[in-house]
Amino acid sequence: MESDIRVLVWGLGAMGSGMARMIQEKDGVQLVGAVDINPAKVGRDAGEVVGLHESVGVTVACDGREALAQCCPDLVVIATRSFVREVMDEILLAVEYGANVISIAEEMADPWAQHPKMADAIDKSARERGVTVLGTGINPGFVLDLLIVCLSGVCVDVESVVARRVNDLSPFGPTVMETQGVGTTLEQFQAGIESGSIVGHVGFPESISLIARALGLRLDRIEQTKEPIISNVARKTEHVTVEPGWVAGCRHIAVGYCNDKEIIRFEHPQQILPELEGVDTGDYITIEGTPRIDMAIKPEIPGGLGTTALAVNMIPLVHAATAGLRTMVDFPVPRALRKESDGVARAQDV
Repeated sequence: MESDIRVLVWGLGAMGSGMARMIQEKDGVQLVGAVDINPAKVGRDAGEVVGLHESVGVTVACDGREALAQCCPDLVVIATRSFVREVMDEILLAVEYGANVISIAEEMADPWAQHPKMADAIDKSARERGVTVLGTGINPGFVLDLLIVCLSGVCVDVESVVARRVNDLSPFGPTVMETQGVGTTLEQFQAGIESGSIVGHVGFPESISLIARALGLRLDRIEQTKEPIISNVARKTEHVTVEPGWVAGCRHIAVGYCNDKEIIRFEHPQQILPELEGVDTGDYITIEGTPRIDMAIKPEIPGGLGTTALAVNMIPLVHAATAGLRTMVDFPVPRALRKESDGVARAQDV
């Protein structure tokens, strides 16, 4: 019988904590290490930190190198930051210790899109150490890239793609509210766009490049715009208050062109409490081709839960993959992991 895959979770925020909990529930994977820089979490049992009702025998460390040396994981899940430059050192350190890596940094979904030199360096290091590195998440990583590529499998040809992800930001904390401009005035929103403090969705160039490469679509350029979603009503969540006339979210649009023709168009309006103005959440994909494909998922696939599940479900596939920096289109189709005790019959048991 094969031994469990030993996993270290680096970053115990909302996403990392969810992954640690899910790992504890699944057969075939074992939580052996945890890292976080928050002093309130360091030195405590990871089970207590992530909200489990029992000790898991893993003490949260503050130093990644020390944790890697002590627990010798087969794979490290990194749930810290969003940009390649911010997570590269963590990835290379895990690779140095011979561990496979799954990162939920949005730019890691296809780091060659904007950071080819850094991507090449990660790929080279991973190949030399014989391990695999993957960036994934709900979006980028699934809804607006991998799912589109999969849907194209029933097409004779593909001419263009239009997709929208309409989601609710209400469950997220202060950092997300700030990066989306929620609770600002129109003037403050524009200033935030100019300064770079309001970023909208991170990952559109990665998703568009991934699709174009997978489908053989030629692109000349990618253009992005970010527009404020102005609220007509008062809205309030645990972390932010929005008065009428203030910004409730950000409508981020990205378009990939070839000879001034739109080939891939994405729209991602994100706001708090969209239902207060009659807006339903959902994921929508249209592929213009033969045949034409129209897909709608309503309501949206939950971003946090989807990212948590996808990262954990990919662990066995990454562990078994060939060495190097990979993207989601390089793997078999993701599938949910189950516990043997859940009562669901498996093919090998029938």
